[in-house]
Amino acid sequence: MRTPIIAGNWKMNKLTADAVALAEGLNAQLSEFSGVEVVVSPVATVLSAVASSLEGSAIEVSGQNCYHAESGAYTGELSPQMLKDAGATWTIIGHSERRQIFGENDALLNEKLKFALASGLKVMFCIGETLEEREGGTMGAVLTRQLVDGLAGLSDADFENVVVAYEPVWAIGTGVVATPQQAEDAHAFSRNVVKENFNATIADGLRIQYGGSVKADNAAELLGQANVDGALVGGAALDAEGFAAIVRAAL
Repeated sequence: MRTPIIAGNWKMNKLTADAVALAEGLNAQLSEFSGVEVVVSPVATVLSAVASSLEGSAIEVSGQNCYHAESGAYTGELSPQMLKDAGATWTIIGHSERRQIFGENDALLNEKLKFALASGLKVMFCIGETLEEREGGTMGAVLTRQLVDGLAGLSDADFENVVVAYEPVWAIGTGVVATPQQAEDAHAFSRNVVKENFNATIADGLRIQYGGSVKADNAAELLGQANVDGALVGGAALDAEGFAAIVRAAL
């Protein structure tokens, strides 16, 4: 049985006071929940304050990105050690905005993933196709490449600390949502890729989140699919009540 995981990616939003208020509001909404793993991913400048406000709660904290070195002349970057020092136990790697806007490729993301895991962070590793790739019939090839190249070199033990987040790029922040069947098909395909290129035990245990305009009113149907093990939520994660409703939909 795969434990559902609901994560909120706050992206480049919220100054300290508002971020702490959001975290505290969410904690109040979910003070008695169980059976779902809940993670919030605030911007790096408020990560420490958010982690402190959630100390003692069941809500975990994640970075939004990290580099594959502990320290050095990498202006603007953060190491896994810095994220851990600020209170994070997770990081997101490979979000489509990092791939599309900042040009991060599979080889770089694989380096980041392996270094984050070796440094003791758990990772939400994002994959997903663009609308052009889906309509052009290359979705399967894209997802296969992202999974095989991105997860290359991981041990069985590493996979215990990895969640894959399937995020169709055409559905992120657009209001367009993959149908439950589209999400299920992509998740089942991705799980089969892992089975064929790694092994069945890893594939069966791997949690695969759906991300792409997830909201309280569509979460239950999406999360009800056999291969959808959670959600990586964007805009709806900025509202404590709405995000808590998504968490409850996973129960």
